Amino acid sequence: MRRMKVIIPVALLTISMGVLAFSKLHKEDPPGRYEVIMGLVGQILTQGHYQPKEINDTYSKEVFDKYLKSLDSEKKFFLRSDIKGLESVSTHIDDELQGAPLDCFNAINAIIKQRVAEAASIYPEILSKPFDFTKDEKVTLDPDKIDYPENLEERKEAWRKVLKYRTLEKLTELQETRDKQKDKAGEKVKTDAELEVEARAKVKTVYDRYFDRLKNRQDDNERFSMFINAITTTMDPHTDFFPPAEKRAFEEQMAGKFFGIGAQLKEEDGKIKIASIVTGSASWKDGRLKANDAILKVAQGDKEPVDITGYAVEDAVKLIRGNKGSVVKLTVKSVDGTVKVIDITRDEVVLDDTFAKSAIINGQHKLGYIYLPEFYADFNDRDGARCAEDVAKEITKLKAENVEGIILDLRFNGGGSLQDVVQMAGLFIPEGPIVQVKSRSGDPMVLRDRDKSVQYGGPLAIMVNEYSASASEIMAAAMQDYKRAVIIGSNTFGKGTVQRMLNLDDFYSNKEIGALGAIKLTQQKFYRANGGSTQLKGVASDIQLPDPYYEVAERKDADALAWDEIPKASFTPWYDPVPVDALKKSSEKRVASSEAFKMMNDNIVTLKKMESQEAYSLNQQTYKAEQKTNSNALKRYDSVNEKVKELNIVSLKTDLDRLAADSAKLARNKDWLKFRQKDIYLDEAVNVMNDLIALSYPKLQGKPANK
Repeated sequence: MRRMKVIIPVALLTISMGVLAFSKLHKEDPPGRYEVIMGLVGQILTQGHYQPKEINDTYSKEVFDKYLKSLDSEKKFFLRSDIKGLESVSTHIDDELQGAPLDCFNAINAIIKQRVAEAASIYPEILSKPFDFTKDEKVTLDPDKIDYPENLEERKEAWRKVLKYRTLEKLTELQETRDKQKDKAGEKVKTDAELEVEARAKVKTVYDRYFDRLKNRQDDNERFSMFINAITTTMDPHTDFFPPAEKRAFEEQMAGKFFGIGAQLKEEDGKIKIASIVTGSASWKDGRLKANDAILKVAQGDKEPVDITGYAVEDAVKLIRGNKGSVVKLTVKSVDGTVKVIDITRDEVVLDDTFAKSAIINGQHKLGYIYLPEFYADFNDRDGARCAEDVAKEITKLKAENVEGIILDLRFNGGGSLQDVVQMAGLFIPEGPIVQVKSRSGDPMVLRDRDKSVQYGGPLAIMVNEYSASASEIMAAAMQDYKRAVIIGSNTFGKGTVQRMLNLDDFYSNKEIGALGAIKLTQQKFYRANGGSTQLKGVASDIQLPDPYYEVAERKDADALAWDEIPKASFTPWYDPVPVDALKKSSEKRVASSEAFKMMNDNIVTLKKMESQEAYSLNQQTYKAEQKTNSNALKRYDSVNEKVKELNIVSLKTDLDRLAADSAKLARNKDWLKFRQKDIYLDEAVNVMNDLIALSYPKLQGKPANK
């Protein structure tokens, strides 16, 4: 299928500087970096957002509360007096977005640094003494059910209870391990007192790393980025601020490739270590970096190295990745104990595991299975990976295998390229509208597939779940509106908005203050071909299956934009509509008699009950009794897969031949197949496809569905 010409700029691309008109930001000359970012953000939100809220004192207070929550989510740092004292600046944020001094941010920043430093001295003292687990006391862990501590003593008591609970968790775990191993010959049996000491030490290690991360990551710049994100996400959940490093990471994720050294990292014992080397990468060609080497420091070329002790993997990655051809110097401690500096020139690393891939499911009918983790597109490289073209290639391969139907798996697919979803939908239908896009002002724009050819016209199913969002929802909605495919799963996420990336540096000429970052701004809204928005409500599956307890959908966010609808676009449904009612009736009968799905429903009820628990006992005897009850209930869920028949899912020979020279990729592919062999949802999707083939395509039974 030829590449579709789009009518509007592709979603997520940087738009031109002329879209927004910016006035002089400040009276002072020049303003600081934070002030410049605040001024730009304020004008972008008011002038460019799809449906801007009024930025006033009420908006400021919402931002203020959200920012405090992001800094102190467990209410273990701030005191009640801090919050009361900050109320005087809680309504200043709207003024600061228009050029006023950053009083709110500066006041909060000063206090949180002080309170974190104080807390850093509290936990070692508490963990230095044994806990008494015979006392009857409780701890409330849900921050929405507690207030900030009244004073220093109350805060210390709050820390004591949390640390006691974490120690109780670890102690119980250690005791269970000891009891299982006590009969082993030569095994020294530790006493409860010895295990209590060990449990406290393990908890201290966890909090040592936690406070190291706060020290290494949450500097003023990081807290300012969190502050800006509190501002942008109060406008809507998908308008985000990206500091320069995070902007690059986002673009790399969308492209499916990045420039780095080609080493996968892991965190172990508070250190960043090499998990594996990507075959063909810069590290693989260099040969000096080995699995399990610990990275101690990272330097950009000849600059001063940064000690990454206590860093999280994602923060270390930001330092190690960079521009193609640039040099990164790693101070590495090898497994043999030697410490050396390894300089590696960054090169392209392709993340092919994030690309579309297919398999064949053999059974009553020979089915093709295509897994698409995201709607990826390399916007910076015309020859880069595009998911629509890759899915078209997978379809061609499956047709060559004479499959009788295709399942497209969009579960956990958070979306991506708008252009590619329009092009991909066109693989399955003749020419017609796929999605309508409405801007802040003006009539809706209809994005159409203009290619009248159909690459695949056989039985089609699309799998979704609550994590399927944005472009995934457009794809599912279009196929549902056209009655082209049966949608299987649960209700999707409900993200029906379009974002574009705006580089703040394009709007401010003084480069001396450094890179400013970018805003991913909500500028448009999606509407289905039938006129209904995918926003908030998402897409309701034709075949509704019991979903694990995710509770992540758009409707959970109070700042989400509302659902609405516009006039229907003119389109012609598929000539042989999917018989949804008949398929639904058969599936409901199977699910009702399925022991595995019944267990899953019971598990959802159990999880909701556990989540509603307000307080947890710090008495070990009571704690163990509660845990035993919960564990017994959840163990039933662990055996769900045992109730599912194993699918005969295999890779295509052409794919195996391509992977033959790379043992690591072969191993990952084997795990990928194994994970799907006992997939209760995929199993039911296969059952639905068998019904669909029998009901809608009787003439194709035993023949290739390659219309």
